[in-house]
Amino acid sequence: MRAEPAVAAPASAGFGSRAVALVRPVVLPFALARVIVLGALGVAHLVISRGHPGPAEVFRVHQGLLAWDAGFYESIARFGYAPFGHQALRFFPLFPLAARALAVVPKVSDGVAVVVLANLGALIGTALLVALVRRESNDDALARRSAWLLSLAPSAFTLVLGYAEGFLLVCTTACFLCLRQGVGRKPSWWWAAAFGYLGALTRPLGVLLMLPVAVEGLRRWGRAAGPERMGMLAALVAPVAGICTFLGWSAASFGDFLLPVRVQTSAGHHGGLSDPLRTLFDDARGAFHHHVGTALHIPFVLLVVVVLVFVWLRLPASYGAFATGIVVVALSGTNLDSFERYALSAFPLVIVGAMGLASRRVERVVLALSALGLFGYALLAFLNVVVP
Repeated sequence: MRAEPAVAAPASAGFGSRAVALVRPVVLPFALARVIVLGALGVAHLVISRGHPGPAEVFRVHQGLLAWDAGFYESIARFGYAPFGHQALRFFPLFPLAARALAVVPKVSDGVAVVVLANLGALIGTALLVALVRRESNDDALARRSAWLLSLAPSAFTLVLGYAEGFLLVCTTACFLCLRQGVGRKPSWWWAAAFGYLGALTRPLGVLLMLPVAVEGLRRWGRAAGPERMGMLAALVAPVAGICTFLGWSAASFGDFLLPVRVQTSAGHHGGLSDPLRTLFDDARGAFHHHVGTALHIPFVLLVVVVLVFVWLRLPASYGAFATGIVVVALSGTNLDSFERYALSAFPLVIVGAMGLASRRVERVVLALSALGLFGYALLAFLNVVVP
């Protein structure tokens, strides 16, 4: 992947023209992904209407695009954290606060606000990924393939539901755009700090933006002057400051600074630190006990680990550091629930995956299989079989 910047738009081009140029290659895969997920929801309704589903399946299907964690975000946006006890603290505040602000608009409910903002975040985040790939590679075809692969990845149905992943994608890709300005241009450290701070307020994974900042900062530290070094330090500290802002609120409200961390790492959620090989073995055994949801994680873990190696080989080190941090966190819990969703947040994996689709025939086959996987995963999630 070459580091030369892509050809810049003419200086006379307005912001609207540049925004349209970024969004144009994203619109079709973005729309198709939503058609597929809504189709899966329609099939799920058909299944429960003609079968004998349990109450959990009926509940998930009727939740629709507010199923699973999206329902928590809607409830927090509507009522705040207090009515839901400690369990709600695993959901970081920026996304539900933004939904609450949007719901002030007449006739916009909290649920609608959550879904609209989730999808708007996915659209903008994918467009920023296109801009980043163009800047790094000067390859419009690679940027287009990256948008398609991100949109149709099996776990990308969470970008359609009312999840915070779209917001996180905006923060992570924007932060990388600030760090990777191209040859001859200094990184925008203070803007990177802003997006790092917001990313850590959106999802706990946002704190890992300190890894690419550290890599890029070390690369430039020796030739940086005092003001630039101050910006580097600010960008490095900002993600930690973001997560500490929420933890500080937890301390003030519940008397426990680390309570959100303990809730997230409890056995009923991601779990505490564990041996990844043991976790993989336990989930693989699920296939022999009809635990389809857990067994499905195994091929994705193997695929992600292989692609991660190529991230280090094909992309700058800051991309490898960020992707590795996310994969390590995803594998370190006592279960692999939501592994595919975590891995999708490691967008460098998507870029390297798109590099492997240079052949049009391979691209069509992979994207078709991805679309089928997207439909299947969405259907299984709506039917309460897999944890998104």
